Amino acid sequence: MTTTTNSTDRAPLPETPETTARPAWFPAAAAVFACGWGGNQFTPLLVMYHAAGYSAFTVDALLGAYVVGLVPGLLLSGGLSNRYGRRPVMFAGTVLSLVASLLLALGPLGVAWIAGGRFLSGIAVAVAMAVGSAWIKELADADPYSAADTGTRRAALCLTLGLGIGPGVAGVLAQWGPWPMVLPYLVHIGLALVSLAAVTRSPETLTVRTDSVRAALPATTRHPRFRRVILPAAPWIFGSCGVAYAILPQLVEHQTGSWALAYSTLLTVCAIGAGVGIQPIAKRVDRATSARAVLTGMTVLCVGLVLSVFAAARESPWIALGAAVVLGAAYGIVVVSGLLELQRLARPDEIAELTGVYYALAYIGFLLPSILAALNGVAGYPVLLACVALVAIAGTLVVTRHSRRHLPQD
Repeated sequence: MTTTTNSTDRAPLPETPETTARPAWFPAAAAVFACGWGGNQFTPLLVMYHAAGYSAFTVDALLGAYVVGLVPGLLLSGGLSNRYGRRPVMFAGTVLSLVASLLLALGPLGVAWIAGGRFLSGIAVAVAMAVGSAWIKELADADPYSAADTGTRRAALCLTLGLGIGPGVAGVLAQWGPWPMVLPYLVHIGLALVSLAAVTRSPETLTVRTDSVRAALPATTRHPRFRRVILPAAPWIFGSCGVAYAILPQLVEHQTGSWALAYSTLLTVCAIGAGVGIQPIAKRVDRATSARAVLTGMTVLCVGLVLSVFAAARESPWIALGAAVVLGAAYGIVVVSGLLELQRLARPDEIAELTGVYYALAYIGFLLPSILAALNGVAGYPVLLACVALVAIAGTLVVTRHSRRHLPQD
């Protein structure tokens, strides 16, 4: 399937030498970075809330609570940005990220404040993923100095950096700073304010349309390659992250003692750091004629899940750390390779909506910690993680079977 860009959907960039030569993508990236920071800053603090008296199920449920806001946000924000423009929707998403941190900072008053903050942070991350990623890609595509696929990699990198640096800073502040349940969120509020000022400086890339909010899913979601290559891999993007820095730290918590929060932060940073570091390699592995890069990511994922089984069985912080790094690498490979597969299939007028659908599928995996916590009374984590590994292997086999089938040009 080949596509051409409809020029009527594009808004001309401001006619200044600076923006004509190099469109101002950095402020848009700053907003995506801030929303990613806000969405993941809660993750290493799970141990802190658990120590404060919340049950393991409640803590994992709060981790996944923002999926309730994220999934509809992903499905709707792309269409809204087609209608109203990338910039105003990204601005609104950054505002929601700021408000989410305000609610999280009020968490000591009750769990409802935390749940509300997680819900709003989910919407904000959805906007960053669907709208911000598309906006950065469009700005990069308009840059005559950018190589092909620069926008895809740049958008994924900005989001991943936010998802990684945010929890790193939050965990350090909570472990060694004052007001551990408040200060991490105040830092993000300051970052969001700066991003709000910056986001207005990026040019709009779309002409406002009145027929762009569609109830139906984009047509590409019915493409056989989407259903048989992208769909089996997408939930493992954040499923791998959920195992790496939500499940594993709790399994070895009593081994890490007073350093549990610092250790949880270490696992989060190492997992996301591995995801960032591996992304350039994922791009080199990618091929338009096969799903080689997706298969590479899924294979790495399976290895990481097997290591997680051993970490759970032996309650070893060192094996858990190794598993987190491998799972983070799997995240980085699958997220980039899946986006590249997706963008080869997508029509230009549905790229934002289709990106939203892709990340909605990806974030289903973040419900995995809650599901396993609920099933922990039936079987222990070593058995549960072994079952998860088997499901991942089955998905890998599906992708393998269809790796060279239903290519866009077919």
